[in-house]
Amino acid sequence: MTTTYFYGDTTALTGRSLRHILRSPDTIITTAVTPVALMLMFVYVFGGAIDTGSASYVNYMLPGILLITVASGIAYTSYRLFMDMQGGIFERFQSMPIARSSALWAHVLTSLVANMISLVVVIAIALLMGFRTGAGVLAWLAVAGILVLFTLALTWVAVIAGLSAKTVDGAGAFAYPLIFLPFVSSAFVPTDTMPGPVRWFAENQPVTSIVNTIRALFAQQPVGGDIWIALAWCVGILVLAYVAATAVYNRKIS
Repeated sequence: MTTTYFYGDTTALTGRSLRHILRSPDTIITTAVTPVALMLMFVYVFGGAIDTGSASYVNYMLPGILLITVASGIAYTSYRLFMDMQGGIFERFQSMPIARSSALWAHVLTSLVANMISLVVVIAIALLMGFRTGAGVLAWLAVAGILVLFTLALTWVAVIAGLSAKTVDGAGAFAYPLIFLPFVSSAFVPTDTMPGPVRWFAENQPVTSIVNTIRALFAQQPVGGDIWIALAWCVGILVLAYVAATAVYNRKIS
């Protein structure tokens, strides 16, 4: 199967998946509800009790909320993939002259588009709540690039869950630990306020370096070494998840 066929098949199947989302926009709305609710609660209930220096609390915690938005969104990717597997869609595609991996990539690209829309919604609400940044175009592009890379990495993790799950509940449940992970990081409070072992974990897990990088870009501050740690985490997770997801997919449909 040539590269041209692969791109054409992937484009067609991505269009199919996107049409399903457009027919049920509640998916995107539901994805945005959890992070927006958390943002409202933390800013208006807990924000006054948390010392973040000169930065407003909505500015401080928005990067973590953006990562929670992605973690919430990929649960739907896992769910849709599971339903396609159970419905025999992949077996049907196998009988057609299309690239074998295009159906999988369609789910991944649909996840990317849906999550980017949810992120825009969350940022728009954050602006209404007082979020402000003097970041220029390049800084915004860097933030977008990091979020795209993070979304792709987690989406491939979701693909593994969707292909391996035995039940509908299991297909989406894997996302809960990912949603919880930002709470044990620098996303909501400075890590130096945490007890020793918790602080060590918070400072050495992927979310903290990604949050610190996005926060620095929004604040027009030097990103330091955090950006390279963040990129290393994202690329590492992406590569490992892609290899594992491809292996599971080939075994499932062979």
